[in-house]
Amino acid sequence: MDRYSFLRQLADSWALLALVLFFVGMVLFIFRPGARRLQRDAAESIFRHETRPTPPDDKEGR
Repeated sequence: MDRYSFLRQLADSWALLALVLFFVGMVLFIFRPGARRLQRDAAESIFRHETRPTPPDDKEGR
């Protein structure tokens, strides 16, 4: 078996399986219990200083 055929077979089987498992893992990570608060905080972070500018000594805004 030459190198190309071996790598092609490896990519068709094990690499595909690894990518599918990675995708399923990412979906489960996003929808895990307790992630809602972190996701809401990240989504609303751009509106955190909407009514007044960030103070100059605030390290969070940098």
